[in-house]
Amino acid sequence: MPRKSFVPGAAVVAAAALAVGLAGCSGGSGQDGSGADAKGGSAASSNPAAEPGRYQTLPEACGLPSRSAIRGMLPGDDKSLSSAEADKLYRGQADITYDTDRRVGCRWTRETTAGTRHIGLDIQRVVSYDGAVSDDDKAQEIYDSKAQAAQIPSGAGSPSPASPSPSTPKGADKGADKAKGKDKGTGPVTNSAPDAKDKDASGSPSQSSDPSAQPSGSTAPRALDDLADDAFLNDKLVTADSGVHRDVTVVFRTSNVIVTLTYDQWSTDKTMLPDSQELQDKARSLAGELSDSLSE
Repeated sequence: MPRKSFVPGAAVVAAAALAVGLAGCSGGSGQDGSGADAKGGSAASSNPAAEPGRYQTLPEACGLPSRSAIRGMLPGDDKSLSSAEADKLYRGQADITYDTDRRVGCRWTRETTAGTRHIGLDIQRVVSYDGAVSDDDKAQEIYDSKAQAAQIPSGAGSPSPASPSPSTPKGADKGADKAKGKDKGTGPVTNSAPDAKDKDASGSPSQSSDPSAQPSGSTAPRALDDLADDAFLNDKLVTADSGVHRDVTVVFRTSNVIVTLTYDQWSTDKTMLPDSQELQDKARSLAGELSDSLSE
């Protein structure tokens, strides 16, 4: 039986064809990989990582407000306090947090025969973990969610409490909501009250009616256009608890830091309504002081 002859040229051709095929496969793989890298590089060059926020650390919360501001918000007879008691009262109680570069807080409380007042301060530094979203934008997102949860009316902010407010109908609407809430006998009422006695700046009863229920009042929940980058104020009168209390909250954003300031006054006598204007003025004043301190 004759043997098949070996043809060197055919082997060379086959080897060459195999080499070309392998080169083509590896070349295609290289193009896909380099394409992915090029896309990442292109994205990195055309869309660089968002800049970090202005704040990389946070101040000590209890030491941020001035002692005079805290004293003014917690009226009472200091003569009855010892030096140690006064120092403890105005020093405040720091909140327990696990990362003081991300979140800090402090609380102050004073009880008197006219009622109890509380001040709460929460400072949050926002960090975005999305390279395409800046810390400031992330903080804005969180601030917006807080404003939405508080049902703050959108649009331009209102003037200072001393100036007439253009949003008069909103105050009237809140009064109508209060009447509905009273009929149901449940729940908090936002910034409204019937004609009743309030408390004056010293915390004692006064004869003035709730200014938020008056047509010319400027105490309705609203955005504040003269504080930090963004700010709003919320005011709720709650009568469903064992006593009556008014809760004023000011939230503001400066760069990637969000500050929440709460200030409330409690009374066991439901005929003695805490004065909205006084609490708001003091809360706004302290918020302005905090904003200035953070900007230094």
